[in-house]
Amino acid sequence: MLNKSPALDRMFHALADPTRRVMVERLARGPASVSELAKPLTMSLPAVVQHLHVLEASGLVRSEKMGRVRTCRIEPKGLRAAEQWIAERRTIWEHRLDRLGEYLAAHPDEPSQGSKSCPNDR
Repeated sequence: MLNKSPALDRMFHALADPTRRVMVERLARGPASVSELAKPLTMSLPAVVQHLHVLEASGLVRSEKMGRVRTCRIEPKGLRAAEQWIAERRTIWEHRLDRLGEYLAAHPDEPSQGSKSCPNDR
């Protein structure tokens, strides 16, 4: 079941950090070396590498080392699980809001139970 997916949990955990989101945004424009990713950040290179490990473990980023340079790339397949989860929730809520809209259109004069006038309406 997608709602109990450890991979999805790792992805949302990885994206929960603003520094990692900056890295993902940068990598969405194209591959970058670790030092290029670290340049705009106010942290040590080892801290940047730790963030990259989290991104790689989540499946959002992959890297390869050629010589002395480690190049990172976004992994588009990594976002598919999160995209699917969000799309499913969007579909459910759109359907619910459509049903609510239909109900309200069919019952325009029916007050809701327990509704009181809003203080701002006075």
